[in-house]
Amino acid sequence: MSANFHPLVYVIDYILGIIMWTLVGRVAMNIFQREDSNFFFMKAFVKFTNPLLRIFKSVTPSFIIQPLVPLYVAWFFFMIRFYLMPWILGYSVMGMLSFPLESEISRQIYQFFNSIKF
Repeated sequence: MSANFHPLVYVIDYILGIIMWTLVGRVAMNIFQREDSNFFFMKAFVKFTNPLLRIFKSVTPSFIIQPLVPLYVAWFFFMIRFYLMPWILGYSVMGMLSFPLESEISRQIYQFFNSIKF
């Protein structure tokens, strides 16, 4: 964790990031599997994201086709992470947090591939 943010900021961002990527994962998984599939991961994506889709149903336009609704809801979480969190924390530049979850994952991937000698 490179910046000096309060640990609660990281916890909130990690939770919002996991929710966002789970919704995106559901859309991606839905390309290959039906929502009522018996495949374990599809069942997990549907089980964990259906409550969120019900919460956001009132702000989801009816013209969005059903398989893309989770992507629309994920967009809200992206907006919260990119615009609302820095604004609440008092930063004048939007996107100041620069997604700690993704930064940490990319740092780990970089370290992994940097340790492999080709």
